[in-house]
Amino acid sequence: MDLLHTPTSMAKRPCPFPSSPSSPPPNPNKLPNMNNQVGNLLQTFLNLADSHSLSIDQSLEHLLDSSPCDADQSLLIDRALKLGSLLLEAGNRSARKRSSVHNSLTWALPPDLTIKLFSMLDAQSLCYAAATCSMFYKCAMDPLCYANIDLTTVVPKVNNAVVSTMIQRAGKALRSLKLGIVPGPTLPHGSCQPLVYGIRNAVEVSNFSWNDKKTRQGKESSTLTRYCLTPLSGDNGAAGAVLRGLHLYNIERIDNTSLCGALSACPSLLDLEIIGLHVDLRQTLVSVSLNCPLIERLFFESSKTGRDDSLKSSTCVDLVNNCPNLTSLALRGFKLYDYKLRILVKGFCKLKYVDFSTSYSITGSFLRNLGGDMGGSLLEVLIFRDCMHLKELEVARLFASVLAGDFRFLRYLDISNREGLAAAGDSYGRCYSLSIIPTKQVLEERPDICLLAEFPSEGSFVDLGQMTDSDLTSEVSLSSQLSSRASDGLSFMCTSEINYSSDQTSGNEEG
Repeated sequence: MDLLHTPTSMAKRPCPFPSSPSSPPPNPNKLPNMNNQVGNLLQTFLNLADSHSLSIDQSLEHLLDSSPCDADQSLLIDRALKLGSLLLEAGNRSARKRSSVHNSLTWALPPDLTIKLFSMLDAQSLCYAAATCSMFYKCAMDPLCYANIDLTTVVPKVNNAVVSTMIQRAGKALRSLKLGIVPGPTLPHGSCQPLVYGIRNAVEVSNFSWNDKKTRQGKESSTLTRYCLTPLSGDNGAAGAVLRGLHLYNIERIDNTSLCGALSACPSLLDLEIIGLHVDLRQTLVSVSLNCPLIERLFFESSKTGRDDSLKSSTCVDLVNNCPNLTSLALRGFKLYDYKLRILVKGFCKLKYVDFSTSYSITGSFLRNLGGDMGGSLLEVLIFRDCMHLKELEVARLFASVLAGDFRFLRYLDISNREGLAAAGDSYGRCYSLSIIPTKQVLEERPDICLLAEFPSEGSFVDLGQMTDSDLTSEVSLSSQLSSRASDGLSFMCTSEINYSSDQTSGNEEG
C-alpha cells in the first residue's frame, strides 16, 4: 500500500537545499576562473559522448542511490534533464552560427542584393527561403521583400492572419497587395475572359474537399473574411498610406462597408482591380472618388452580370472631377446607360483604355462626336465584347468618325458579340454581318488599328485580322494577346435570351 502514496509522503526526513535563493552573486573577479572550470568540466562531459549509454545510465543510477532522500533524487533528475536541454540548445545555436558563417562565405551576393532577389519571389518561395538558414531568414524579414504581396490562390488556403502578418512585415514599404481566388494564371490586362469565380468553383476544379475545409474552420480557417483588409488601417494607416496597387478577386465575404473602409486608408492608390466581390458599383466609385484622387487604373467586374444598375450621373461627375489622372477604365458586367458613360469618357481627359464588356444597355450612342476636341481623343483601346445592346448603326457611326480623322490614337477595337449586334430599326433583331459598316475603308486608311469582330457560327464571321496588310506595331502588342484569347466563345459569361428580350423593352435612358 505504500506505493499508492505520493513521493512527497515518502520522505522520512527534511533535506537541506544545496543552495539558498538569497546566496550572494558570484564575484566578477572570479568569473574568468569559473569559466575555465566550466569549460574543463564541459570538455569532460563531451568526452562521455563516446561512452556506452549503459555506463552513463549506471552512473546516474548510482548517484540516485547514493542520494539520502527522495527530494534529492528528484532534484538530481531535474538537473540532468535541464543540463541535457541546455547542451542541446547550445549545440543547435552553435550549429546555426557555423552554418550562417559558412553560407555568408559561400553565398555570392551581398545582403542588399539578396534582399532584392528575395523581393522578386512569391510569398511561398520567400517563406521557404527564410526557413533555410538564419542568414536567409534575416534577409527575408526585410520589409522590401514584402513590398509587393501576392496571396492569390486557386483554392482557399489564405486566412486573415497570413494577410496581417505579411502587411505588418512590409510596413511602410508596402506597394501592392493581391488577394483572393483566381481561376488560373492571371490574364493580361484587357482580356475578355471573366474572372468572376466562387469558392465552390475552386473546390471543384482542384479536387479540394469542401468537407475537409469545413472541419478545419474551427481551428484555422482558410477563408478570407470582411476583416482581411483591416491591417491596412493599422498603425495609424502606415501600410495603407503608401499602397499603390490593390487587386481583390472573388472574396465573397467582403461587403461595401469593409471595402470602402479599406479604400479610405489608401490615399495614394494608383491601381484598383475588383472582380467578383459582392459590392455596389455606386458606393465603390463614391469611395474611390473621395479617397483615391491619384488613381490611374480602375478595373471593376461585377459578380452579378447585368443586375447592378446603381450608378448615378452625379457619381460619374464626382469621379471625373476628383480623379483626373485616370487613364484606364473597365466596368464589366454592369447595367450602364450611354449618357452616364458619356460623362466618364468625355470627362477623363487622359483616358486611353476603355472596356465595357458584357455590360447591358450600352447602345454605343455615347461615342457620338467623341474622339476629337469633344473628348476621348487619346483613346487607344475600345472593348465592347458581348455588350448585348450594342447597335450596328452606332458601330457604323464610330467607324465613320475614324474615317473622318477622329480617334487618331486608336489601336484596338473589339465589337465581337456571341449573339450579334442589335439591328438598326428592330429592337429584337440581330445582325451577324458588317454590311453597313465600312470596315474595309477603315483598314485601308488606318492599317495600324487591330479590329476584332467575331460573331456566332450561324451568322457571318468576319476575320478582320486577315484583311490588314501590315503587321501591328509595338503599341498594339496587348491587342494581339487579347485576340488570341477572344476566339474561344465558350469562355464568356452566358446570359439567356429571356434576360436579353426583357431588358430590350426597358430601353436606354437618355439624359
